[in-house]
Amino acid sequence: MALPMLPGNSLNKNLGKDKFHKSQHFDYSNGVPMMVGSGKPGIGGELLLGQKSQPNYSVFPNGEGSDTPSWVAFDKQVLSFNAFFQEAVPQKREEMYRVRKCKIYFYLEDDTIQVVEPELKNSGIPQGTLIRRHRIPLPPPDDECFYTVHDFNINQQMVLYSRTFMVTNCDPFTRNFLRKMGVRLNPPTSTPLDPYSNLRLESMKPLRPYERLDTLKQFLDHDRNVLRFYCHWDDSENMFGDPRELTLHYFLADDTIEIREVIYPNSGRDATPKFLHRSKLPKHAPNPKHQPGDITNRTVLNVFGPMGQGGRYILDSLKTGAVHEQFYKDSDLTLGGMVNVWGRRVIICDCDNFTKEFYRSKYGIEDFSPVQYKAPLAPKPPRPVPPYNGFGSEEDSLCSCQGLLPKPPQKDFRKLMEKDRQGLESNVLRFMGKMVTENPIDRDRLFIISFYLSDDTICVFEPPQRNTGVLAGKFLERGRVKKPGQELFKSEMSQYFSAQDLYVGAKINLNNQGFQLIDADEYAFNYMEQHAEEFPRANMGSIISKIRSIPEDKQNEIKQFLTLSDPGNTGLIPYEPFRGLLVGLECGLSEHEVMMLGRCFCERQQPEAEVGFMLAVAQDHLRKKHFESFSDMTRKFKLPINHCFRDQWTASEKCILAAVQFPAIWNKSLREFLPSKLPRVVLHTVKNNFNLRRPRVGLLLLNLISADSEIIIP
Repeated sequence: MALPMLPGNSLNKNLGKDKFHKSQHFDYSNGVPMMVGSGKPGIGGELLLGQKSQPNYSVFPNGEGSDTPSWVAFDKQVLSFNAFFQEAVPQKREEMYRVRKCKIYFYLEDDTIQVVEPELKNSGIPQGTLIRRHRIPLPPPDDECFYTVHDFNINQQMVLYSRTFMVTNCDPFTRNFLRKMGVRLNPPTSTPLDPYSNLRLESMKPLRPYERLDTLKQFLDHDRNVLRFYCHWDDSENMFGDPRELTLHYFLADDTIEIREVIYPNSGRDATPKFLHRSKLPKHAPNPKHQPGDITNRTVLNVFGPMGQGGRYILDSLKTGAVHEQFYKDSDLTLGGMVNVWGRRVIICDCDNFTKEFYRSKYGIEDFSPVQYKAPLAPKPPRPVPPYNGFGSEEDSLCSCQGLLPKPPQKDFRKLMEKDRQGLESNVLRFMGKMVTENPIDRDRLFIISFYLSDDTICVFEPPQRNTGVLAGKFLERGRVKKPGQELFKSEMSQYFSAQDLYVGAKINLNNQGFQLIDADEYAFNYMEQHAEEFPRANMGSIISKIRSIPEDKQNEIKQFLTLSDPGNTGLIPYEPFRGLLVGLECGLSEHEVMMLGRCFCERQQPEAEVGFMLAVAQDHLRKKHFESFSDMTRKFKLPINHCFRDQWTASEKCILAAVQFPAIWNKSLREFLPSKLPRVVLHTVKNNFNLRRPRVGLLLLNLISADSEIIIP
């Protein structure tokens, strides 16, 4: 007979159930999708056989307020607790247990725990992170559950993996957080003292604080500071002995001494690394050898009790019978002093600059005269040089005698770079000269003698002259010229003409041909005036000193001559009478020095602009540029003077207008100067006379137009 379908009468457990879903491996925890795995219950949410419900995480906040997940709400919020645990030490007699302090961190975002022990220097114990951060289960029999924030309080014990931790205190943030949760906190407790730590602290205290031996300060103050002395050891008294040169190093960090021997090449001695190893050097060495135990810092008078822990002993505080050995200090090392290096008399002869400064600042010593222990070296015999054989230059022949591998003679590269041509600075002195000869045909020939300052070479060029019957051109190839009167085949180097040998009025002999310099260009005069210390003929100080050496009777004649030459009392006289006066005084003034006086005291006037000369320059320039737009240029000249220099002018037309201006404005703006300085008569002259097909002046000018089409008029 079947039972009725009433509650309690059926064995079907599904009666009354409304959930028959299967458990999933993925679920939401605190609003975060996570994988739960095998921890999920069975069908309909029922637990499986032997399965217990385990909360995954502490759920805070408890649904109050916003639905923010815990890992966002409690991000970077950690509860910190102070704790300690006792560790048994069975292998040592001095201690039975050890108290180790640590920190317990509880992370609110995921209920993980981390235990960290602060590291102590020289502890000998592995310290740092004792338990890595993860969820820690409760001790058995509740090991299926994990520690949560409700399990924490101060002044209580916690078992983490069979190790008992005593929580003593927490930080203010943890205290406030637990109070807001409603946790009643216990009163804090103190950490017990570690017996072994106290023993170590007592053992580290100095037994005799009144006896201080501090070497660390000396090391820190003078580390890598070394005094260097140059010494001499005369070992000639011994057999096969000879004088030695030594270098003594005194280390200020620990008062040790090291000695090295100076061994020269081909001296016949082995290159030993050190003469004396670094160590403290006793003053009275060699001392008698002592037995072990003779030299001690302390003398034990009596011992009470067992040795080691708990034993006592009495030391001799007066250090009776102690052996005191004296070592060399920095105060014992002086110039001229003797150092006993294990029975060898070493004399200190000199020192380096650092050592001198050290003794000057510390001891106030000022006399550092070195001790002369070496005999003065014999002068080297002169090296004979064979005479010049006539092949090649003298410098090249000399280089072939100075080594087995002949090398070309070295040039003065620095002088070449400084005196080479740089832009408009040519560094070439040009003089006008004439031949010194009795031939009437050669007497009137003019030559341009150029001296190149970069390599002291001379070049002679003869400009063309009409109706002379002489071919012009290069007269002397550029090169160095020897002074006359020197022997050809000799051992000494020949002397060549220099820049100081060339001046106006000088007579020079170039390859058996005499020349007299009668003039120089403006650049040569200016260069010699700017470098008066190199050219005595252009030095105004020496010139004026020669004039002041004139006797008084001739000075009165000079005053009368100047009065007659300047009847109007204008303060100016012509140059020719002035030159004749100085030449007639016979005070040793050359023609160049007379010209220097004239250039120094002359009255310089600004030359007037020549319209014809400037038109010739502009014609020559535009002829090279193949200019043909004369109609447009004439139309623009008809404009009013205020419109003559607008931007509609081309570069060639602006060059024409610049050619009729004064030389002071070549490199300045046309718009700024030309409208105010260009008179109508000049425009009229340019308009009527400027035509390349019927040039007014047929003149070619050299070196007046630069490469970038900029007109330069000296």
